[in-house]
Amino acid sequence: MGDEVKVFGCWASPFSRRVELALRLKGVPYEYIEEDIFGNKSPLLLQYNPVHKKVPVLLHNGKPIAESLVILEYIEETWKSNPILPEDPYDKAMARFWAKFIDDKCLPAFQKAVLGPENERDKAREETRDCLKTLESALNGKRFFGGDVIGMVDIAANFVGFWLRIIQEIAGVELLSAEKFPALFEWTDEFVGCSVVKENLPPKHKVWTVIKARLDQTMTAQTKSSE
Repeated sequence: MGDEVKVFGCWASPFSRRVELALRLKGVPYEYIEEDIFGNKSPLLLQYNPVHKKVPVLLHNGKPIAESLVILEYIEETWKSNPILPEDPYDKAMARFWAKFIDDKCLPAFQKAVLGPENERDKAREETRDCLKTLESALNGKRFFGGDVIGMVDIAANFVGFWLRIIQEIAGVELLSAEKFPALFEWTDEFVGCSVVKENLPPKHKVWTVIKARLDQTMTAQTKSSE
């Protein structure tokens, strides 16, 4: 009997897509279960992730693992083919460092830059540009953060590679550009252009619609609260 692998996710979530991309890179077959994270979370999701009650959740032979970066580590340790982490202990530690930097520093700054209170947005946008500058330095002239192949940091940075450019278009604010961050901008094209990544991304027009609705909702709420 082979492995039974299921992914509880949401089609528009970059965190869910991280898990699916890692499994696809390693050639691991899995069953995908779509969750309605905004309205009606399934009893199974709440059972398998009672702490955070959110996607993604990886179910491997009946055992649940939550949190996307934790899941990526588990996938790497369980399926050895096509590694997403370097073999060298120092390089491995640095990959983990940059993946955590993306989640702990970059993503909160990006969110505040677009969805935060109006009087805090300028500061958050500067912080976002600082994060992008730091990420560009981490690329250090390489094709991918993982060198010649996509690795854990590239997977963790999928939001920058795909979602960020859509968000800044809708919000009318320039955060990532070819002029300011040429290497990082080129990386986004390289990353999204990879066939395995492209096949794993949600349709741009659908993402656009969801993000536009979320932004409009946030702006309306902020306007009402300031009246």
